[in-house]
Amino acid sequence: MRKIALIVGFALVVTAIEIVTLLASLGGVALLVYGLAARGPAMAGTQTTPRSTQPRPRTRRDLVYGTGGVIVAAALVTGLAVSGGPMLAAFGLALLLPMIAGCVYLCLRYLRASP
Repeated sequence: MRKIALIVGFALVVTAIEIVTLLASLGGVALLVYGLAARGPAMAGTQTTPRSTQPRPRTRRDLVYGTGGVIVAAALVTGLAVSGGPMLAAFGLALLLPMIAGCVYLCLRYLRASP
């Protein structure tokens, strides 16, 4: 009974360390994204100009990034299918769905904005 308690206790400690590490890395990534994407404070002496209500024109870069992301996702899922089988490919596809959706959105946004 003592050995079982020792093994279970060790497993719980390892699980707790992994969960804390995952949550800390999630918090770190969120702060990093906020730090890179947040706007700086407005300068006190500068005059602000009103923003135009028209959306900025879409560049070809949106299409290139979207297409590139879809190609990378297809290559990753294909590699998972070859090395791990269809079950691992389905799991990888489920994990890559947000990336694929974002890439398709970039492509569609470019195509809708093109004259």
